[in-house]
Amino acid sequence: MNAIEMKHVTKSYPAFTLSDVSLSLPSGCILGLVGENGAGKSTAIRLLLNGIARDSGEITILGRDNRSKEFVQTKEEIGIVLDEAYYPEVLSAGTVGKMMQHTYKSWQQDTFVKFLDRFSLSDKKQFKEYSRGMKMKLSIAVALSHQPRLLILDEATSGLDPIVRDEILEIFNDFTRQEDHSVLISSHITSDLEKISDYIAFLHQGRLLFCEEKDRLMEEYGILQTTVKSLSEVPPDAIIARREGKYATELLVKRALLSEAFDVERAGIEDIMLFLVKKEEV
Repeated sequence: MNAIEMKHVTKSYPAFTLSDVSLSLPSGCILGLVGENGAGKSTAIRLLLNGIARDSGEITILGRDNRSKEFVQTKEEIGIVLDEAYYPEVLSAGTVGKMMQHTYKSWQQDTFVKFLDRFSLSDKKQFKEYSRGMKMKLSIAVALSHQPRLLILDEATSGLDPIVRDEILEIFNDFTRQEDHSVLISSHITSDLEKISDYIAFLHQGRLLFCEEKDRLMEEYGILQTTVKSLSEVPPDAIIARREGKYATELLVKRALLSEAFDVERAGIEDIMLFLVKKEEV
C-alpha cells in the first residue's frame, strides 16, 4: 500500500496554480519534496492534510480519502512538523506534553520525555525563549511521540546546526525501518534529502517536473563539461539541458546514451534541479 497518493490534483489561486500533480509514496519509504520558494511545496502539504480544499483530483493518505469522515481518525497516525512551530509563548515543553496527552489517544509521555532529553530541551523553559532550532526540535519530539505511521515534515531541519541535523535525519531513517512507517519531507537542503530519501519529487512553478527513485535519478543523469568545439561530438539525444560557463559548456546528460569515452561527472539533486529549471526557462 502507498502511504500517500495524489492523482491529478489541482489547486488554483488568483496568482498561482498547483497543476495536475500526481505522485505516490510507498510505505516504508522517504520522499523528499524539493522546489524553489513559491513552487507549491507548502500548498501540496496543506492539500494532503485537507487544510485547504483541492479543486480537482484524488488524495489518499494511509489508504483513506483525506476528505472522508474516517480521515479524522487517520490524523492520529500522522506526525506533522510545519516550517513554523505554533505553540502559545507562555507554555513550556513539559506543559506541551501534558496537553498532547489530551490531544492524541496514543500519546506516549515516556517517549516524549526521552526526546526532550535527547534534544537537550528543558521541560521548564517557556516557548517564547526558544531559538528556531529548539522550536523545531520540540515539534519533532511531539510528532514522534504518538505512534505515527506517517511523518509529514515541512522544512523540519531548517535552523538546525549540521550535527543536530544529522542526528534528526538518522531518527527519520530509523523511523522507516518499520515497513509501515513512511516520511514525506520538504527541504531546501538537498544534501539532507540525498542522504535519506528513497524518492525525490521536484515541483517548479506549480508543476511536478518529476517524482523518481533517488538512486535512479543519480544513475540516469550526469554532468559533462565540454567546449564549443567538442560539443558536436556529444549525441544530441543524450543532452537534457545545458548552461554556458566562461570557459566551458556544462551539459546535463543521460549517462546510458554516452560511451565510456566521455568523462561524465556525478549529478546531485541540486544540479538536476538547476539544469531542469534552466531548460524550462529557455
